[in-house]
Amino acid sequence: MARIKGALNARKKHKKILKLAKGFRGSRSKQYRVAKQSVMRAMAHAFAGRKQTKREYRRLWITRINAAARQNGVSYSKLMDGLKKAGIAINRKMLAELAISDTAAFTVLVRKACN
Repeated sequence: MARIKGALNARKKHKKILKLAKGFRGSRSKQYRVAKQSVMRAMAHAFAGRKQTKREYRRLWITRINAAARQNGVSYSKLMDGLKKAGIAINRKMLAELAISDTAAFTVLVRKACN
């Protein structure tokens, strides 16, 4: 059988990594070996960052709900426990949105949760 050279596949692999490294500074965007390390690290940070964003939003929603609940004389934990016992299934994102945009509806929810 004839020998197959690896140049074409290597070029494709290198171009793919260098395309991902576009915008990096210096040799990180020019040299394959350095670019590969930079891209691997960048992808790891991007993956972790997507998880952290979700955590940060949840923390923000909880803070907003807690602030609005305390204006109604209830703590966050008591409100969430009351909502669960009352059978009201509403997520924290929507609760936070209600707390900011529609305070009257949020107050009604707090009353139902506390009774």
